[in-house]
Amino acid sequence: MTRKIIGGVFLSLDGVMQAPGGPDEDPTGGFPFGGWLPPVADDDLGAEIDRLFDGPFDLLLGRRTYDIFAAHWPFMPQDHPIAASFAKARKYVLTTADHEWTWEGSQRVPDIAALTALKAENGPNLVIQGSSTLYPQLLEHGLLDRITLMVAPVILGQGKRLFGDGTPPRRMQLIEHRLSRGGIAMATFE
Repeated sequence: MTRKIIGGVFLSLDGVMQAPGGPDEDPTGGFPFGGWLPPVADDDLGAEIDRLFDGPFDLLLGRRTYDIFAAHWPFMPQDHPIAASFAKARKYVLTTADHEWTWEGSQRVPDIAALTALKAENGPNLVIQGSSTLYPQLLEHGLLDRITLMVAPVILGQGKRLFGDGTPPRRMQLIEHRLSRGGIAMATFE
């Protein structure tokens, strides 16, 4: 089965995706709002995350997100469902940088050509969580197959945006939409 590349993104209403999980997750640029998602998260969002990681998958990450994940997920109890599934998954990191890949099952993908070849192989889908720098490249090269946006009712006013300058124009088709009880809009596009 040829792989698909599927993104899952936590966003504020104003399109910021930086540091949703914790205060120290990504302070790049002096971002002061790390951990903005947990106060508004609910069980419906949890179910959406479970759907994103349902079935076999490999992770596709940018180098900074890899560093954040590698500092957190291997140290979580292995009975945590996401930690266990991440431990089993291959971790592909799209980066030109040489790096020490300490998280078991991790390897570098040096460029878009190598990613295109990886995507063409048989194997589980490649799932992206975070990694804001990947989306413009994937869209430019027609590699993104599906994206689920989980938009929280929060306005941050600053931070890394999903579709910033340099993102090529694309038309996408809405294939699914749900609203959580807490007001998080979850929309999947192809």
